[in-house]
Amino acid sequence: MIPRSSKPTAAEASALADVLVHRRLLQAASQRLVQDRSEGPVRVLSGPADVVAQAATIQHRNRSTRSESR
Repeated sequence: MIPRSSKPTAAEASALADVLVHRRLLQAASQRLVQDRSEGPVRVLSGPADVVAQAATIQHRNRSTRSESR
């Protein structure tokens, strides 16, 4: 898969966030808080584009970890 060269539009990000919620891969909430490590700082994701970026980061990390363990 070729990585995107630009951030998704607000409409694209919102649609993807809706799909993630519908498939129960993401919980619906008015604010989304993320924490990389249990002792790390908590960040607030400001909107759907941040949610999509965070999901992409997690997916990339998971895929690269899987390929290293093979």
